[in-house]
Amino acid sequence: MAVLVTAEVPGQTVEGYDAMLAGLEGPIRAAKGFIAHGAGPDGETWRVFEVWESGKDAADFFAQYVAPNLPPGVKPRRTVLELHALVRP
Repeated sequence: MAVLVTAEVPGQTVEGYDAMLAGLEGPIRAAKGFIAHGAGPDGETWRVFEVWESGKDAADFFAQYVAPNLPPGVKPRRTVLELHALVRP
């Protein structure tokens, strides 16, 4: 079942996010189960969303690629919602 992963990332900056995305865009596009990614600043925090084919796919990618590359002191607060429906083009 597809999942929506959301994260609030206090302390993240535009520059920090852009640097992470530059290094992760290739791997995430090729990742098993990846569907979509989006992000933007929201006051003092950064909000990220991703849609994956499964929670396992999302967790595996985060553990292998994201967690090891987070800047010091940046700790995302992640939630995972199993989707009842997902409409794609």
